Amino acid sequence: MPAKTVPDIVVARLPLYLRALTAMQNSGKTFTSSKEMAQWLGIGSAQIRKDLSYFGEFGKQGKGYAVAELLEKLRKILHLDREWPMVIIGAGHIGSAVAAYPGFAHRGFRVCALFDNDRAKIGTSIAGLCVYDVRDLPEYVRAHNIRLAMIAVPAEAAQAVAELAVSAGVSAILNYAPLNLVLPDHVRVENIDPVLHLQHMTYYLG
Repeated sequence: MPAKTVPDIVVARLPLYLRALTAMQNSGKTFTSSKEMAQWLGIGSAQIRKDLSYFGEFGKQGKGYAVAELLEKLRKILHLDREWPMVIIGAGHIGSAVAAYPGFAHRGFRVCALFDNDRAKIGTSIAGLCVYDVRDLPEYVRAHNIRLAMIAVPAEAAQAVAELAVSAGVSAILNYAPLNLVLPDHVRVENIDPVLHLQHMTYYLG
């Protein structure tokens, strides 16, 4: 089935399956079942089977899913069978912390550079990465074929830098700024705002 016909909520669950399968593989498991995956993830086994059915037939009758094989297929479905270079826009506290996070590389993502407009930061190094002038972002994006960007700038600057990145060819943005970006439909945006999650949780604490 063409990827464009798969509901986005199904695509959003695939990385959860990938994470569970990776943990299983690391623990030495070679086969698993939708029931066992459901226990790991708190998702119904029927839902897991339905989600996977969008992409073909998986599993063997009486044995379940071969962990390594399903992992490989999910990586291909998510286009993680290649390396994705990306940039971070904003070299403040959040941007610096994200740049130093060691969990990207072994999952297929490589942070290439940071960008900022602070003259005191431009030309310095953070987590082994050079901080460039944000005005050089379009040229860098085009030269290195960057399609992924993380935005970690103040809210008032986020829309402008997002538009700058998109104009250069970025088509997917992980947005740490606390506002919704208004961008063309072809640009995929995921928002990361811890305060929203905290506000969600406090409803249950009252």
